[in-house]
Amino acid sequence: MSEASIPWPTELRVDPARATLTVVFDSGEQFALPAEYLRVESPSAEVQGHSTTQKQVVSGKRGVKIAALEPVGNYAVRIHFDDGHDTGLYSWDYFYELGNDQPRKWEAYLSALRARKLTR
Repeated sequence: MSEASIPWPTELRVDPARATLTVVFDSGEQFALPAEYLRVESPSAEVQGHSTTQKQVVSGKRGVKIAALEPVGNYAVRIHFDDGHDTGLYSWDYFYELGNDQPRKWEAYLSALRARKLTR
């Protein structure tokens, strides 16, 4: 998908329980992204490392909540989580990737937890 064809978000909505962020795109697509999923897939170097081989498996985040959203320019948002994590900048294309690839990424995460005998 070229950069020009990446849908643009028209709405970011945190549910009252602060457990889900819904991202609505101008293409009509929308994704309900659980806080736990957003936290364990944070684009921060702390989680992603500096290469694909350095990605960390973050456990124990089942109950994490979204504390706040902070706009960053016109290209991203910083999510503040109630566990204190706030270093990831979620670009619009990363939100789209997270939504589109959610089933695959979530299963990969659960598999990585099982392989390390960790819990959500």
